[in-house]
Amino acid sequence: MSATVTTGTPVLTAKQLSQKIQRIAYEIYENNFSEKSIVLAGIDGQGFSFAKILVKEIKSISTLNVTLINVLVDKFSPVQSEVIIDTKSSELKKKTIVLVDDVLNTGRTLAYALKPFLEIETKKVEVAVLVNRSHTLFPIVPTYSGYELATTLTEHVEVKLGKDAGVYLR
Repeated sequence: MSATVTTGTPVLTAKQLSQKIQRIAYEIYENNFSEKSIVLAGIDGQGFSFAKILVKEIKSISTLNVTLINVLVDKFSPVQSEVIIDTKSSELKKKTIVLVDDVLNTGRTLAYALKPFLEIETKKVEVAVLVNRSHTLFPIVPTYSGYELATTLTEHVEVKLGKDAGVYLR
């Protein structure tokens, strides 16, 4: 059994990452405390993993009814591919949606992931990311951001959740 080795400069330790996630959970609750329920829509992969952790955190600090859904978007050809959500659109009507991803780079993935929610009468749509690289090519600004990181376009940010959690710059 081989272990995956992360090479790169550590940006956030597991403890710091946990604190950022907890802070985002509190901010989501503070901005939505008057709601009966909210929906966290995690972008498939690390975004969905981050959303699962956020759901757990929000439920531990509030009485909000939090629904978790998965958003499947082809990050490499979002124009040609359909964006799929794993719930009925009718269940999202007039709800607050928080679209969740691990890293905001150019905003392309988040912009295309918004498509199904633009076709539904939602109450509001917010965006939560762990790391905002601010290389936006699309008009996406996160409502909740764990860490702002100035990088070059050639650098890669890797977020690891779970065992050996942390954020690394390669």
